[in-house]
Amino acid sequence: MGREKRYSELSEYELNQEIASLRDKARKAEQMGMVSELAVYERKIAMAKSYMLNPDDFKPGEIYGIDGDPGTYFKIDYMNGVFAWGARLNGEGREEALPISLLLKLEQNQI
Repeated sequence: MGREKRYSELSEYELNQEIASLRDKARKAEQMGMVSELAVYERKIAMAKSYMLNPDDFKPGEIYGIDGDPGTYFKIDYMNGVFAWGARLNGEGREEALPISLLLKLEQNQI
């Protein structure tokens, strides 16, 4: 039996297929009120989307918005693959990693 491919091994077409499948599962979980399952699918979707982006487009020292968390900003300290490590501004300053698909480029003067 073949092992499941990692997202990093999938083509863009395969990633799109996986995202569509995950969205379908997430929709069903939401309809059935399965909140924890929905959260798992949403995290997997964010991960799959990250592999369709170029990590070089995300720069340490820059500040980004966070998708799904309006008014919250994230400053990147360093990159590791498709994860941006840093801290939320006006948070506890705790270091965390976010998949790059959750980071939103800010327009000038948005903060």
